[in-house]
Amino acid sequence: MISSNLIKPNLPVVGSDNVQCAVVDHMEDRDTIRLNKDEKGEHHFIPLAWVESVDDKVHLSRTGDEVKRQWQNRPKV
Repeated sequence: MISSNLIKPNLPVVGSDNVQCAVVDHMEDRDTIRLNKDEKGEHHFIPLAWVESVDDKVHLSRTGDEVKRQWQNRPKV
């Protein structure tokens, strides 16, 4: 699993199709990434487990469309 220390604010988030689907806001906890607000003004949350690699972007194991269908509107409790 990728270390949460690699996830930094403002990194672009790209799906496995290399399409940007979000931007990192910050790590919500050690297993959850909070994404910047979307065009509707809503934050979304994705699990760290979806991250395949991190360089100048956060690369996910799902396509951009899959990410948008599966992200959460609030962190898991």
